[in-house]
Amino acid sequence: MAFSDNLQFIRAQAGVTQEQLAEQLNVSRQSVSKWESGTSFPEMDTLLRICDLYDVNMDTLLRGSVEESRVSDTARYDDFMNRFSLRMALSISAIIAGVALMIVLNAYNPSDSFEMLAGALFMLIVTISVVVIVASGIQYDNFRKKHPVIQDFYTEEEKDAFHQKFVWYIAGGVGAILFGVVLLIGVFAFLPEKEPYESISAAVFLLLIAGAVFSFVYGGMQEDKYKVWKYNRDNNPDPESKKRLDLAGAVSGAIMLTATAIYVGLGFTRNAWGTAWWVFPVGGILCGVVHVAMSPYKGEDD
Repeated sequence: MAFSDNLQFIRAQAGVTQEQLAEQLNVSRQSVSKWESGTSFPEMDTLLRICDLYDVNMDTLLRGSVEESRVSDTARYDDFMNRFSLRMALSISAIIAGVALMIVLNAYNPSDSFEMLAGALFMLIVTISVVVIVASGIQYDNFRKKHPVIQDFYTEEEKDAFHQKFVWYIAGGVGAILFGVVLLIGVFAFLPEKEPYESISAAVFLLLIAGAVFSFVYGGMQEDKYKVWKYNRDNNPDPESKKRLDLAGAVSGAIMLTATAIYVGLGFTRNAWGTAWWVFPVGGILCGVVHVAMSPYKGEDD
């Protein structure tokens, strides 16, 4: 393949337009168009910039075939994304499961000292989960910087096979939530409305919710894993899109810090360690709303 063909290929794989590539290289769109048509050739510093941006070898870019060099998962993208999805899903669902554990402990021994101990255990679970989420996020950012462009090595058969599984991830999560609702109705209908029945039923319900959340998060992140074009596009945003994404991330971070501060404040001032957990799912929902509202790619991810 000629340089012009290689350039068209890596640009298409990254999901960027000629205008976006021109902005990344600080050249005009006409220059990119001439390179891809083979009527002109970039300078050496521009070639080096292309190699850095799109993780391609200079010799392969100029004289080889970039497409053939990327027929396999040389970056171990699949393994990394599997671990990343599992860690994130487990950490998020662990926080909800921690609430269930705290409720059971409080029901077992409702004394103030034991309630404080249960609250401390819950905060330990939250701390570990947050540490795992933050560390996984940093690893993900490092992976993206090291591999800004990934060749789509998944076959159509592999994608179709996962889509069949994805249906069950979503259906299973919905089923777990509905089963929890039915369980609560049954408890309130046939058992006395007193402790420890209420606490145990609430804890079981939250465990089912935790399982549903794991199914939703893991299934959704695995679904995104197969959208390699989306990974490439998000790694190479145009300046306006980057501003919106950075702002959405900053707002989401502020929301979750505020939620944590509210929880700790209610815990110390009103001893509400066991009842103020609702601030975390509310914060998560608000973060989701922010990302949807501020996304520069509305309608492009289907």
